[in-house]
Amino acid sequence: MKKYSEMSKEELEKELQTLKGAYEDAKGKGLKLNMARGLPSEEQLDMEADFFNTLNPQSDFFSEAGIDCRNYGELTGIHEARQLMADMMEVSPEEIIVFGNSSLNIMYDTVARSMMFGVLGSTPWCRLDKVKFLCPVPGYDRHFAITEQFGIEMINIPLGEDGPDMDMVEEYVNNDPAVKGIWCVPKYSNPTGVTYSDETVRRFANLKPAAEDFRIYWDNAYTIHHLYNGKEDKLLEILSECKKAGNPNLVWKFCSTSKVTFPGSGIAALSASEENLQYVKKLITIQTIGYDKLNQLRHVRYFKNIEGMHEHMKKHAKIIRPKFDLVIKRLGEELDGLDVGTWTDPNGGYFVSFNSLEGCAKRIVGLCKEAGVTLTGAGATYPYKKDPTDSNIRIAPTFPPINELAQALDIFTLCVKLASVEKLLG
Repeated sequence: MKKYSEMSKEELEKELQTLKGAYEDAKGKGLKLNMARGLPSEEQLDMEADFFNTLNPQSDFFSEAGIDCRNYGELTGIHEARQLMADMMEVSPEEIIVFGNSSLNIMYDTVARSMMFGVLGSTPWCRLDKVKFLCPVPGYDRHFAITEQFGIEMINIPLGEDGPDMDMVEEYVNNDPAVKGIWCVPKYSNPTGVTYSDETVRRFANLKPAAEDFRIYWDNAYTIHHLYNGKEDKLLEILSECKKAGNPNLVWKFCSTSKVTFPGSGIAALSASEENLQYVKKLITIQTIGYDKLNQLRHVRYFKNIEGMHEHMKKHAKIIRPKFDLVIKRLGEELDGLDVGTWTDPNGGYFVSFNSLEGCAKRIVGLCKEAGVTLTGAGATYPYKKDPTDSNIRIAPTFPPINELAQALDIFTLCVKLASVEKLLG
């Protein structure tokens, strides 16, 4: 079939009637399929059932240093948990604080501390007339929700194959003291799947911020979430690059095991310079006496070391890789050559990013919903849920069983065609 853009009005109208018929048939099936969030599947969660055997009433609950993990203490985490997370984040254990179950919670609290107390003696953000954050787009909706809740002005920065537009980043950061941070998912980005290039990381490390309290919020959520053996993306470690550039305090690094073990029951960590971590420790010592050391101990004994974690992630990849392959295959079979959209083909992470014709994303998502397929809302990958071109849609293939995913993709591609023809005729 030739490109829709090259069809005559009569050809498009004929195609529209065919697509409408197929769409009514699809609606008549009464499907209820969900591709809205990047959740591990039931099969992935069942795979980890033996995790709960790691500790039992007869277990030794003491850490390697003799800390009774059933009791209070060890604000920054037991050493072996710090070592495990340090290896995951490619830093030293001295540059780690192990928190609770959620890196998103750490990010939220990091922004909240900056609002209430400032950063290393700077003016608390709540006392400033204006606070701004840079937001590479398309990006992670929950990042944007945090800064929106605190009333922080968000500025779109286009995200390309090598990372954010660094010319724009440098222009804002180096010249505007109201710019206090930038959100980053540097490896297998949510939702595009891109990994920042070495040059991008080095340019981040060499920023010359106009604000002394500017920080890079480096959410390396998918650092070990590879899909294909031999095709793993490599990401330059930013904390060491910041040290080389004379900017050791420039970055906060976040990571968790939420999609390694169990979402909501993993362990999460913050990595930063010694000075940054001392500032954090001074504040959180009022907030808590310590985090869940039993869960830290459970993770260490389950994985033993980073090699055990990597082997575990290969099991995850074996389950979800066929789903990503199916997404790329179906999009190619149904949409290649029609000139109605583009999509990413990531080497890891949890998402595929689809860009429709301008002005079609909301229509596609709405049509899918009416036909029984729930997607992430159009616009969610932009601050304030406002996609300026109304074109980006995040596809999350991991959660549904593969037979349901196939049905959902059939409906999705049908809706893309239908919305595209409507657009061209309209």
